[in-house]
Amino acid sequence: MTESIAPPTAKTETRTTRDLAKVAVSGWLGTAMEFMDFQLYSLAAAIVFNKIFFPDVSPVIGLIAAMATYGVGYVARLVGAVYFGRMGDRIGRKKVLFITIALMGASTTLIGVLPTYAMVGIWAPILLVALRLIQGFGAGAEIAGATVMLAEYAPARRRGLISSLVCLGTNSGTLAASALWAILVAVLSEDQLLTWGWRLPFLASFLLMIFAVWIRRSLKESPVFEQREDVVDGVALAKRDLVAEPGTAANEADQPKHKTQSTSTIEAALHQRKGKSFLIALGLRFGQAGNSGLIQTFLIGYLATVLLMNKSVGTTAIMIGSIIGFATVPLIGILGDRFGRRPLYIVLSAATAVFAIPMMLMVTSGNPTLVTIAIVAGLNLGVLSLFSMESVTMAEFFGARTRFTQLALAKEIGGILATAIGPLLAATLTAVTGHWWPLAAMLIGYSLITLVSAVVGPEVRGRDMVRLEDAA
Repeated sequence: MTESIAPPTAKTETRTTRDLAKVAVSGWLGTAMEFMDFQLYSLAAAIVFNKIFFPDVSPVIGLIAAMATYGVGYVARLVGAVYFGRMGDRIGRKKVLFITIALMGASTTLIGVLPTYAMVGIWAPILLVALRLIQGFGAGAEIAGATVMLAEYAPARRRGLISSLVCLGTNSGTLAASALWAILVAVLSEDQLLTWGWRLPFLASFLLMIFAVWIRRSLKESPVFEQREDVVDGVALAKRDLVAEPGTAANEADQPKHKTQSTSTIEAALHQRKGKSFLIALGLRFGQAGNSGLIQTFLIGYLATVLLMNKSVGTTAIMIGSIIGFATVPLIGILGDRFGRRPLYIVLSAATAVFAIPMMLMVTSGNPTLVTIAIVAGLNLGVLSLFSMESVTMAEFFGARTRFTQLALAKEIGGILATAIGPLLAATLTAVTGHWWPLAAMLIGYSLITLVSAVVGPEVRGRDMVRLEDAA
């Protein structure tokens, strides 16, 4: 099938549905790998890393230390978001996505061959942190780049559905990591798991990296990037090169009409006050990122370490929730295309806040069935549904000139403030209070931030992605 996806212009080669399919598979694989890598680590941190890398402390302190190491990767992600985001806005999306996936894959594989604390002492956690930094540096722009690429390829009327495929990639990675850990926990003894079993999931990620790198070699650049008025010969001009020389504006009437329109478009983007769209997007990110850190990371360790439940209960619940998410994610994408981004954000964030206390009552009941239902519902309502909306809404919020950078920064700053710090804060508060209420309060707080952001933000469904200025 050779249906045109992007209308050809003087600057853009026609894109076909086959090109869109390649971008979709590439984005799915890359984000699957990113979330598989981070979910592998988060589950390992919750289940075994406190014993392998931090064995000389109490179980609670060991869990806090493991979660802190988990959070280190998010600091590196912020650096990667700035570095690769600016590169992606300047030289194109395709080249950056090739580099980021290679960095992620190599560092994750090497975690699987690390020596333990029993082998090399303090060097074990030091090496673990170093690889987490490299992994995070590459991952900082991976999902942002995949989100931008797919949203810029997708037709406006189906942008929510197609962009949600990025979220399906994250869901696939979460499912694969959870399934691997569920199998390992069920099949291996604790001694086997601590001795060599924990290495297997990290080593397996190498195969996914090879396939994803092979796919990305054949991608075409984003049609939106090529249509940008500020891009010349495949490179975006710096701001100083775009500022008109003195006297140019006076001769604007003598210029060709398309040149005048181009100049006005660029000037509008250059002189727009930045910040409002970014702050709204950051607020939208809080609910999804914060809920993800608490539900997919902290609760797994909380069940095993504090509630003393079987380790397989949490991993199985995440696996079931991820499977159901394959229906939830595209459904939310379709609803967003039909009813708009803003109404769905309001409904989903409000529902998550209301569900927080009932969810924690079910989790702390000690009943495996109720625990599973609570985690599955919380994952789909407060994490995957919001992620499906985020995959398209944040891309539509930003202008094409700085879309990659701003989207990556919004995701990663939100990740640091909510996902990275959240599990560490939750571990500390539950240790101090000996109660579950801080978890419910954090879930409600994250969701309310997203609710307020949706209320004050503009509706961006169907926005022209080639526009250089932000939506707000």
